[in-house]
Order: sequence, then C-alpha cells, then structure tokens
Amino acid sequence: MLVAGFLGGMIGAPELAIILVLVLILFGAGRLPQVLESFGKGIKAFRNASRDDLDDPLEVSEPAKRELSTESVAEAQEVEQKQPQAAS
Repeated sequence: MLVAGFLGGMIGAPELAIILVLVLILFGAGRLPQVLESFGKGIKAFRNASRDDLDDPLEVSEPAKRELSTESVAEAQEVEQKQPQAAS
C-alpha cells in the first residue's frame, strides 16, 4: 500500500478507516468529492513546483561569482605555498 510504504508502515487499514470516517463527518458525503479533488490538485501543484525547482539550476549573481573565483585562486595559492619544493 502506498500510504503504508510512505509512512514506514505506521498506517494500516483500521487507521485509514478512522480517517475516512472523520473526513465524512467533517465534510459530509456531498462535499467529499470536492474536498478530495482540491486535495489532489494541491498535491499535483506541489509536485510540479518541486520538480521545477530541481530542474532549474541555481543562479549565482556576478558579485558572488567573483567572490568565489577569488577565494578559489587564494586557496590554490595557499596550497601551492604549503607544498615543499623538490630539491634540484
């Protein structure tokens, strides 16, 4: 079951039945399809937004790029200075 796998097996059939009864009591049988439809749309929108965030690379501003570049050069020079020179 998808829910049980998602939550590590913490929700079983009795728990799902209790949740369904509570939803029916809160929203009624007439509004249940509307509630589930809006819930599904919300989940779909969340997944699409998550996927879009993963697909778009992070943009780094020019000052940040320059700072990263100068830090990299400084670190490389520091490492070069720390390495012992081979005797010739």
